[in-house]
Amino acid sequence: MKKYLLGLYVGNAEFSKYWLSILNELKNRGLKDIMILCADGLTGIKESISVAFPNTEYQRCIVHQVRNTLKYVSYKEKKEFAADLKSIYLSGNEEQARQNLDAVSEKW
Repeated sequence: MKKYLLGLYVGNAEFSKYWLSILNELKNRGLKDIMILCADGLTGIKESISVAFPNTEYQRCIVHQVRNTLKYVSYKEKKEFAADLKSIYLSGNEEQARQNLDAVSEKW
């Protein structure tokens, strides 16, 4: 499998319009489509993606999902809950992940 670096961008701030300009630049350089774009949940990012590449599936970054989940867990339970949550994400296959999800859901 080959992987290509399409660009490296450094901006002063992270705004959805900034990302739209990057996506449009990639499109103008010949990028035809993006299958999945994984991002941090920036406000307006979904809309920016759909403008430039309407068929792209947006997925929230797993690190940000976990961080956002943990902010609702009490400090004293955070470590244990994080370990249980990790069992879902580190599962070897979908069936095991679902079983682990069920176990975590029952426990918490």
